[in-house]
Amino acid sequence: MNPAVSKQNLRSQQRVETQLDVTVRLPSGESVQCRTTNLSRAGMMLCCDNRTLEQLVPGQKPLVPGQWIDVLAKFSVPVVAAQNVVISADCHLIHFRRVSRDEFQVGFQFFGFEGNGYNYVDQYVSRQLSTFP
Repeated sequence: MNPAVSKQNLRSQQRVETQLDVTVRLPSGESVQCRTTNLSRAGMMLCCDNRTLEQLVPGQKPLVPGQWIDVLAKFSVPVVAAQNVVISADCHLIHFRRVSRDEFQVGFQFFGFEGNGYNYVDQYVSRQLSTFP
């Protein structure tokens, strides 16, 4: 019997499950709508259908490390119970994978924020993590 081998977690930031609407502006200037499945201080995972993925990654060609697709993502998070802030984040689209017949997950890595965007993401993620037992 072989002992169970665990894989090292290569992610440096904890993720929280989310369902936030995101507008992604492509290099062409076109925008597409997606929804988050999780968010961390380092990036986010979006879900989309095949048509949207084709807009994000024309030809759905595998992405090569360092030659990612740069996009602008806009989404809002609550900073207090009754107030949301809009975050504009420059992102690298770094990978995608098929989840089901017409559902894909697309990974985005943050590399820049407008204004206090990083602080708002940090506060949101911290609050969400503190609600777990």
